[in-house]
Amino acid sequence: MKEFKQFINGKFIKSTSTDVIEILNPCTEEVLSLMPIGSVKDAELALEAAQASQHAWKSLTAIERAGYLHKMADVIRENRVFLAKTLAAEQAKVMGLAQVEIDVTADYFDYNAGWARRIEGEIIQSDRKKEHIFLHKAPIGVAVGILPWNFPFFVMARKIAPSLITGNTCIINPSSVAPNTVMAFAELIEKINIPTGVLNFVCGKGSIVGNALSKSPITGIISLTGSVGAGQKVMEAASLNITKVSLELGGKAPAIVCADANLDLAVKAVVDSRIIFSGQVCNCAERVYVEDSIYDQFMEKITKRFSDIKVEDAFSANNPDMSSLVSKDQLDKISEMVDYAKKEGAEVVVGGTRSSQFNKGYFYQPTLLTNVTQKMQIIQEEVFGPVLPVMKFSTLDEAIALSNDCEFGLTSSIYSENFNKVMHACEELEFGETYINREHFEAIQGFHAGWKKSGLGGADGKHGMEEYLQTKVVYAQYR
Repeated sequence: MKEFKQFINGKFIKSTSTDVIEILNPCTEEVLSLMPIGSVKDAELALEAAQASQHAWKSLTAIERAGYLHKMADVIRENRVFLAKTLAAEQAKVMGLAQVEIDVTADYFDYNAGWARRIEGEIIQSDRKKEHIFLHKAPIGVAVGILPWNFPFFVMARKIAPSLITGNTCIINPSSVAPNTVMAFAELIEKINIPTGVLNFVCGKGSIVGNALSKSPITGIISLTGSVGAGQKVMEAASLNITKVSLELGGKAPAIVCADANLDLAVKAVVDSRIIFSGQVCNCAERVYVEDSIYDQFMEKITKRFSDIKVEDAFSANNPDMSSLVSKDQLDKISEMVDYAKKEGAEVVVGGTRSSQFNKGYFYQPTLLTNVTQKMQIIQEEVFGPVLPVMKFSTLDEAIALSNDCEFGLTSSIYSENFNKVMHACEELEFGETYINREHFEAIQGFHAGWKKSGLGGADGKHGMEEYLQTKVVYAQYR
């Protein structure tokens, strides 16, 4: 059985902690690997290594740094099937989606490498004669990336690629639920001979390793993708040194379906947005508001779609739509939320219980709920599972108000053929992202950022890269 070590300063070393966590296959409950719980000392060693190597790393030209990112993309593509199988096994992510995550991650490294010649400053006219004002972009120093379990490999690249291309060194803290694919990558990058200390991987619990990395004065920026609670703890730890944080947290994405929508397109996009990775995606459609005049027609179509969803083992050759949830904790949480919704009066149209067709694993039926109200927990709190509540609305402004009535602000969507309605909604919806007549899923050249309790800062594209830069102003007088 695989037992991971820490990758610090270019070497795999044993953790100073002897305690381990068992990493399970969620479909079979088989133990796949052992991950060290990690220690404060492990975190300190990684911080010291990253700090010691940062000056030499930032002194390389950006195009030299880009070369290492291209090599990372190459090694991923060379091992794409192995990495996808590793990801599917530790997460119960269906193989098709697992392969997409691996392939897009390789693209992400190449995309960020392309910014090497586009990191620009400014020259500003001064109020004084014979003076120029130069704005330079500089790396922050040591970047810490704390990973989630739902898209661990892609989000790993979201932390590593922009931090390295901009001249920072990086420490990655993998999820304690799904570290296998990330640590497999750590083993593969030994082949590319990146300078020692530039990239480090420290396994361990967020409460120990993540906290130690977040509160260290060495850390220049902490980028976390996770729950609101985890984000609050990171902010608290970072406040000790006024360390910059970039947080992508939870979501409760609304989908608004207007009477003039292409109904087949809307139903497909909403279902695809709900069941991707068994609903365990921050930007998934979590609630649907349907205009009352088409409500019955919409429900007929979406009920059939939900009834036809294929749920099987992640490695099934039948190309299932979804598989097991990632853990027993997730299964218990979702079961409790649906049971509570029933007690509050929600009506189950499809599903509504744990799946009985599997002897092992953490399977929950795709679930469609109606007769829900705005104040119910199932409408207000993130489910993070294959559960979709549906409500009616009468006017677009009502639907927008219902959508905004939430503490989260990550993603949203609207389905309509009316340009004026769409533009009005885009202006009024209080979410970092709005999708028009398409599923909820971002592009690497966009900017993935939440409002309200969904986060601070953001990732992807030019603006995501700039999270890892700080500005230096130089006032230059001459004679």
